[in-house]
Amino acid sequence: MRLTSYTDYTLRTLMYLAMHPEQLVTIQDIVSLHDISKNHLTKVVHQLGLSGLIETVRGRNGGIRLAKPADQIVIGDVIRMAESDFDMAECFQADSSQCAYARACHLKGVLYQATQAYLAVLDKVTLADITGANSANNPTGQPVTISLDLLTKKTTS
Repeated sequence: MRLTSYTDYTLRTLMYLAMHPEQLVTIQDIVSLHDISKNHLTKVVHQLGLSGLIETVRGRNGGIRLAKPADQIVIGDVIRMAESDFDMAECFQADSSQCAYARACHLKGVLYQATQAYLAVLDKVTLADITGANSANNPTGQPVTISLDLLTKKTTS
């Protein structure tokens, strides 16, 4: 599975904001760092504002910042918000499937389970986990390596 550039830019924007929690950040700051399209990033920022993940401040000294702490932003939720669909194969679209095996094939179910497992891992990770933001163990706020233990931890429901 490959994430779209839209989702990539969404994650980069949130990560940048998490690593600069004490300041208003401009779109140009992020564009300059990552050398990405300003028009594309503007669309991403607009959607992040509508979703409530970031706050936008207009005006000469305006900018953007996280609307809530990084440890409350779940990466799985961000991915679901940014990606338009998770159809991994044509057979997920029943109306247009041209597959000769569609009636007897179990691949669709396996791919669905794989997608759910993928999202389940992302549901265990917060923006703070991937950036080191809000962590007493990482006062610099620089990105940290996520241990495999974090990704396999049991969640409480």
